[in-house]
Amino acid sequence: MYSITKVIIAVGALVAPTVAFNGDMTYYAPGLGSCGSTNTESDAVVALSTSKTGNCGKTININYGGATVRATVVDTCAGCAAEDIDVSPIVFEQLSSLDAGRVQVEWDFA
Repeated sequence: MYSITKVIIAVGALVAPTVAFNGDMTYYAPGLGSCGSTNTESDAVVALSTSKTGNCGKTININYGGATVRATVVDTCAGCAAEDIDVSPIVFEQLSSLDAGRVQVEWDFA
C-alpha cells in the first residue's frame, strides 16, 4: 500500500494545474539580456518582471485574441508590474498590431 501511495502522489504532481498570469504585454528591442544571451527583434523572446527573476531559459505561452505564441525568457523588465511581460516585436506582431503598443494578455509557463 505504501508504494501505491507514492505512485498516486507522483502522478498527481505531474498533472498539477497550470498557473495562469494576467498582465499587460508590451514590446521592446532585445539585445544583451539579463540572462546573458544576445537576441534580436526577430527572436521569440520575453522579459519578465524582476519579481519573476530566476526563470531564464524557460518557455511561456502567451494568449491573446484566441491565439497563442511561445517565447523564451531571456531578460528582466524593471518597469513591468509583477504579471506584465515585455516581448520582442516578432512575438507581439503574432498577437496584435505594433500600433496597439500595450494589450492585456494571459500567460503561463509552458
